[in-house]
Amino acid sequence: METIRNYLESMFANLPNTPEVMRAKNELLSMMEDKFTELISEGKPQNEAVGIVISEFGNLEELAESLGIDKVVGEKNVCERRLVTNEEARNYIYDAAQNRTLIGLGVMLIIFAPIFPIIFNEIGAAFLFIDVSIGVGLIVWACIRMSQWKFLDNTLCCIDFSTAEYLYTAKKNNMTSKAIMFTVGIMFCIVSVIPVIIFEGLFSAKDYYYVIVGPAMLFIIVGIGVLLIIASGAKDSAYTKLLSLNGTETVAGNYEAVRATKEPYTDKKKAAEVMSVYWRTVTCIYIIWSFISFDWLITWIIWPLAAVFHGIMKTLFNTKW
Repeated sequence: METIRNYLESMFANLPNTPEVMRAKNELLSMMEDKFTELISEGKPQNEAVGIVISEFGNLEELAESLGIDKVVGEKNVCERRLVTNEEARNYIYDAAQNRTLIGLGVMLIIFAPIFPIIFNEIGAAFLFIDVSIGVGLIVWACIRMSQWKFLDNTLCCIDFSTAEYLYTAKKNNMTSKAIMFTVGIMFCIVSVIPVIIFEGLFSAKDYYYVIVGPAMLFIIVGIGVLLIIASGAKDSAYTKLLSLNGTETVAGNYEAVRATKEPYTDKKKAAEVMSVYWRTVTCIYIIWSFISFDWLITWIIWPLAAVFHGIMKTLFNTKW
C-alpha cells in the first residue's frame, strides 16, 4: 500500500490545494485501497496487485471527469517544477554538511592565526598569513563546491511524498546532535578566557605561561567552539531547504512533513540573497581591518561575534542559510 500511496501523491502533487482536489484525492485513494484489498483476497501476489491498481487508476486525465476535477486537470495552470529525487536530496544533504564543515574549518584556522605571532614573535607573522590564506581558501572552495546546487535557488523544484517523509524523519532525528554541537560550541566560546584567568593568577606577567600559553589556548578553544557552532546546523539547514521547495499553493506543498517545517525558505529570498555572502563578507572585513590596524590579537573577535549574529539573524528571519 505504501507504493500505491506514493504513486497517488505524485499524481496530485502539482494540482492546486483546493477542497475539490483534496476530496478527489481521498476518493481515489479509497478506490485504490478497495481494489488492492479485493485483489489480495483473490490470491494475487502483492506486487502484482499493486501493478494492477496503478494501471487501472494511474491515469488522472482519464479519471478526472468522474472525480469532478476535469476543469482543474485541464487548465494546466500550475507551473511545472523540477523533481528533486530522493538520491539527489541525500547527495545535497551530504554536500551541504561537508560545505558547512569546510567553512567552519576555514573560520577556525583564521581564528588560530594570531597564535603564531604569539609563539614565534616576528617570524610568526609569516605563518599567520599562511594560516589565513588556507582558511580563506577553504571558505572559497566550500562555496565553489556548492555551485552545482544553484538550481535549487534559481529553478522551481519539488520533492515527492516519500522524499518529504524521509527528510522530515531525518530532520527530527538530527535535532539532538545539532543541539549538542551548538551548546558545546557556545560553552567553548564562554570558557575560552579561563586559561588566561588561571595563568594570570598563577604566574607573573612576564611568565611564559601567562604571556604565551594562556592567549594561545584562548584562540584554540574559541576556534573549536566557532567550528562546532557553524557545523551544528549544516544538515538541519539542508533538510529545511528541501522541505520548503514545494509550492504552498499545491497539494505537494501541504504534505504533513512540509507543513511541519516552520522555517520557510523560499519566502525569504531577499534575506537569503544577502546572507548567502555573509561569511565571505565577514572574511573580507576581518582581513581589511587586520591589515589596516595590525591588531591581530584583537580582530579575531569578529569570528565568534559573527557566528552569534548569524544565529540571531536566522532566528529573526525564521529561515535557514
